[in-house]
Amino acid sequence: MNKLMMGLLTVALSFAPGIAEAKYEKDQDLPPGLQKKVARGGELPPGWQKKLAVGESLDQEIYDSAEVLMPVDNHGLITITIEGRIVRLIHATREIVEILK
Repeated sequence: MNKLMMGLLTVALSFAPGIAEAKYEKDQDLPPGLQKKVARGGELPPGWQKKLAVGESLDQEIYDSAEVLMPVDNHGLITITIEGRIVRLIHATREIVEILK
């Protein structure tokens, strides 16, 4: 009985990290409709705008549609504008450091 339980536990734990990873990636992507809207220069809905918070990573689609105000400095920070907001972030990771406006 113990061997059966250990076997089931091993199988369950081996699948758990993959499931959690897939959900995390899925949550980070913009839906296709919003990707098109941002690509055309449209605004994000208020719920997605709230994702612009210090410590959060900026979605690649939003970063691609942003306008660069100041290029990457000596500290690896870049300043961009997104829908009228000025945002400073770490260029390599797109982690938001500061929202100025």
